[in-house]
Amino acid sequence: MRLRRLLGFNLLLAVVLAAAGYYLGWWLGHQVNAKSLDYFGDTGQNDVALFLAYLLGVAGFLAGLGFFNYPFSRIAGRPATVDHDETVDPRGWTRYIGYSTDHKVVGLQYLIGIGFFVFFGAVNAMLIRFELLRPQPNVFGSGQYLTLVGLHGTMMMGMMTSGILGPFGSYFLPLMIGARRLAFPRVEAFTFWLLMAGGLILSSTVFYGGFPTGWTGYAPLNDQANMGMDAYIAFFALVGISMTLLAFNMLATVFMMRAPGLTWGRLPIFVWSIVATAGLNVLAAPVLITTLVMVALDRTAQTGFYLSTQGGSQFLYENLFWFFGHPEVYILAIPGFGIVLELLPVFSRKPLWGYRLAVAGMLGVALLSFFVWQHHLFVSGMNADLRPFYMLSTELISIPTGFIFVCAMGTIWRGRLRYDVPMLFCLGWIFNFLIGGLSGVFLSDVPSDVTTHGSFFSLAHFHYTVVGGLIFTFFAAVYYWLPKMTGVELNQRLGKIHFWIMFVAFNSTFAPLFAVGFLGQPRRVVTYPGNLQFLNDWASVSAFVLGLSILIFLTNLVWSLAFKRSPAAANPWGSKSLEFQVPTPVPVYDFERIPVIDSDPYPYGVEPAPRVPAPAGAPG
Repeated sequence: MRLRRLLGFNLLLAVVLAAAGYYLGWWLGHQVNAKSLDYFGDTGQNDVALFLAYLLGVAGFLAGLGFFNYPFSRIAGRPATVDHDETVDPRGWTRYIGYSTDHKVVGLQYLIGIGFFVFFGAVNAMLIRFELLRPQPNVFGSGQYLTLVGLHGTMMMGMMTSGILGPFGSYFLPLMIGARRLAFPRVEAFTFWLLMAGGLILSSTVFYGGFPTGWTGYAPLNDQANMGMDAYIAFFALVGISMTLLAFNMLATVFMMRAPGLTWGRLPIFVWSIVATAGLNVLAAPVLITTLVMVALDRTAQTGFYLSTQGGSQFLYENLFWFFGHPEVYILAIPGFGIVLELLPVFSRKPLWGYRLAVAGMLGVALLSFFVWQHHLFVSGMNADLRPFYMLSTELISIPTGFIFVCAMGTIWRGRLRYDVPMLFCLGWIFNFLIGGLSGVFLSDVPSDVTTHGSFFSLAHFHYTVVGGLIFTFFAAVYYWLPKMTGVELNQRLGKIHFWIMFVAFNSTFAPLFAVGFLGQPRRVVTYPGNLQFLNDWASVSAFVLGLSILIFLTNLVWSLAFKRSPAAANPWGSKSLEFQVPTPVPVYDFERIPVIDSDPYPYGVEPAPRVPAPAGAPG
């Protein structure tokens, strides 16, 4: 069976067909160029050829994995087949490097794949801080520095949009609602491999000169950039498609496949965070896709959607991008809310305080996130009459966010706290996200935003929100759920060392950058005044220590999974949630029988109700 899979549709064949599709698209693009688009002869680049190469390369990649087998078989009239190859080989390693419809396999694929590309983005961050050790260009020139900044930001933002929903949503959503799979298993696998194809495409930008726009891709620079910009466009478009389909799948699963008795008032709070995030994905990601399609047309077909010289407007791009881009921030943040509120009752041994308030907070943040995008345009020359509304709406979003904090603190209050590694990362989130929220007030108010916009203050705020929020909760989820996913427990001592070094180094890296921003250092600029070198050096050295903490985590991961392999208990944390009530490793079918839910999701510290004695004379 393994030999057949190695010789059949798998990752090796996918890479071969992707290379063939890439060169076919490149050849076709040059044929088109030679016959009808003489314009490209003057620019020295052929964006049509590169876009076609990426398109056919992705098609070949998916074909090699076997994604077209099922639809073509159905078109040919053949009966549907079971795709759960794990029923044949439940422990084979080859299932993780190919097309699988088991949501648990896809969850682990997401965890490994996203982790690989995020590590790539983190290396770029180390190179950025190394360059900023001196006020003048150190190793990289200004063009290479911009490419590093763009690659770091784009890779991190694109990959981490699915950083929680991909690995942990795919794996645990069916288990937490009592289902045996996601609603559309093939779509789930498709979203993962589409994201991986996008990551490879973005990595290829270094061969085409990179892109100078940062992760936002602003017009008209996106039209003037070299061919490396095409990789940015293709990557984010694929990310948008993957996000949209993943979100539809999650929503369909929650709406249609909940176990009997699992009412909306009994949903685990992590599932509510998935629902809120998926709603944002469904509404926001298609806007990103269409925005980038128009950029691609400007670069290939000489349209002028974003070019003022041709009747377009670069402000149209900014509005469309940030209509996606600011909900994107909460696509990153809300799953972190769900993880923290899911874990705090376990390690406080208390019910979640204010369950309905927490749900209202998540849904309120999701709703208001669509009313704040133009605060990114405060200094762009926008109509001054619009500024008060967007300033107010931005500040209003702190109210539902405050609900989350109140629920977290209420859950901790007078609880029997256990300071295991997942709990430490949740407590770290409370501190970091609070700093991120308070610093955001300076960017939401027009008078102060004029000073801080586009500075390192903005960068520090953003990293406190995203890294201090999402990445810390990501590690909380890894330490909490990975023993269930792999059947192997991680070393808790190394985990605590990882947390403390990461927490201290993170704050030591980004807290000084608030001062650097107030003192006038702009983002994405390789030079800065000499009087700011000490603060930059401090931030850089702290960033290297932060990178060291990630290496400690990787050491823990490799040592625990590959060498020591201590078996994990089925329920190592004493959790009462449904995913910890199944055996470890989790069976392919999840549940022998679909469970019936008859209680709230967090009955910690609640004694069972005493049995009411039967009336006298009644049968026993």
